[in-house]
Amino acid sequence: MVDLRMWGRALTGIPRLDRAGWERLDVVAKWLIATRAAVFIMTAISCAIGGLLAYRDGLFDGAYFAACMIGLIFAHATNNLLNDLTDHRKGVDRDNYYRSMYGPQPLEHGLLSERQMLRWIAATGAVALAAGLYLVAQTGMVTLSLLGVGAFFVLFYTWPLKYIGLGEPAVIAVWGPLMVGGTYYVVSGGQWSPEVAWISLAYAIGPTTVLFGKHTDKIDQDRAKGIRTLPVILGESLSRRVTIVLWIAQLALVAVLVADGALGLPLLAVVFAVPSLRQAIAVFRKPRPTERPEGFPASAWPLYLSAHAFVYNRRIGLLFLGALLVDVVLLGH
Repeated sequence: MVDLRMWGRALTGIPRLDRAGWERLDVVAKWLIATRAAVFIMTAISCAIGGLLAYRDGLFDGAYFAACMIGLIFAHATNNLLNDLTDHRKGVDRDNYYRSMYGPQPLEHGLLSERQMLRWIAATGAVALAAGLYLVAQTGMVTLSLLGVGAFFVLFYTWPLKYIGLGEPAVIAVWGPLMVGGTYYVVSGGQWSPEVAWISLAYAIGPTTVLFGKHTDKIDQDRAKGIRTLPVILGESLSRRVTIVLWIAQLALVAVLVADGALGLPLLAVVFAVPSLRQAIAVFRKPRPTERPEGFPASAWPLYLSAHAFVYNRRIGLLFLGALLVDVVLLGH
């Protein structure tokens, strides 16, 4: 039976459930939970920004945009499934490891067999690949290069990039120039604008800070497993400070882009995210607690720094997208 409420829960958070609860779910709900669909909003915003920038420049193609959105979201989903498969096979998620604590890990918790997981990966990846090949056929070899770079990150983010401190740089490249810039390129039918790359970075810093928070949350567990994420290399204190600097740099970059005319005045609406930023900075200025703080939702723990980073990123990301929509569609910037 279709459970629309569970779809909504899976798109806004990471539901916790046992095997009996899993078995009662429809296949879409299972897929949304297994792929951690709540984080797809970051990918959707990146794609939407690229599409709006193309629309602003009079180069928008609706069919290309729809294919791009589908392809990017299913590529993100494929990466998440591959992440769980790789970590399961390498033994990373055993012994109540961080990933298996904050939500269902289908393999580790026995919800899916490896064969079933491989079928899900194949089907999900096939959708992403089909969308990408359609765009290649329509817009040419540069799009094929973008598809190849995207496939590289999908296949190799979990290993070896995450293991050698390159996971965080990969995220800023993927959610910035690759997703925003790539969407602009294919939606515009093969056009490019240098300022799009700078605008893409103004958004991509946000998803990068969410990953910084997540990897700082589990710094001890990753160090013990031999996973050298950037926070493991930098240490907890410096990682928290770097995240704060990235947030400030993000706002500064938006201000510079507005002053330069690359973005319109409505984009200054991102200042309405400052109250949420203050709360996030207050959290990141202190060492991560080893026990769940009183008042912090039990359903979110042990996500802590990443939970606060995600809330702030969602706030500024939606403000950025909404302001760009006003600027482009209503004001015709």
